[in-house]
Amino acid sequence: MDAALLAATCDARPGDRVIEAGCGVGGALLGAASRRPDTRFVGLERDPAAATLARGNVALNGLEARVEIIEGDVEAGFRALDLPLFDAAISNPPFFDDPGALRAPAAEKSGAWMADGGLAAWTVFCLKAVREGGTVTLIHRADRLGDILTLLAPKAGSFRIRPIAPFADAPAKRVIVRAIKTGKAPLVLLPPLVLHEREGAGHTVRAEAILRGETGLGWS
Repeated sequence: MDAALLAATCDARPGDRVIEAGCGVGGALLGAASRRPDTRFVGLERDPAAATLARGNVALNGLEARVEIIEGDVEAGFRALDLPLFDAAISNPPFFDDPGALRAPAAEKSGAWMADGGLAAWTVFCLKAVREGGTVTLIHRADRLGDILTLLAPKAGSFRIRPIAPFADAPAKRVIVRAIKTGKAPLVLLPPLVLHEREGAGHTVRAEAILRGETGLGWS
């Protein structure tokens, strides 16, 4: 779900270059690439097995011409990649910094849940990866919103925040945060995306359309 929602926020323009920090097997990256056919994408992944699967998924979808998977660690910083700056960075950082709070489903998956350098390492990477005026988009736990804003604020602004709520009468559990590097516009809190109806097990009409790729999750 998080990968699909992150992909739906990508509004890169034709000719733009987008990097995803921690692309895993390519769920968000390929979703964004399918929505933006005139944009080039790079996925960074530190787990060799996941990177191999991501390359296979790129090939299966016929996207080799404009989607590249590279192996590398966010903790090492953007400069270690020796790449030109991007127009946008997207990421679904690991949800936990504290090993005591980790509730991963299996030990071998802990790398996807635990940020060794903390959320700070991921925000710094994304900020370093984009040019001035470029965008950084993160999806994360709603209770980390204050930390995300604090970490991005020294170098970015023009924040737009989209809460993601499981039900219309329930608190948001996720937030999607968009920031512009060197942006100065006031913060905007957007209407929430509600995922489910209380009656029945299905998604709301809007959430279903987003998940099916029929519409995006815009910033207005």
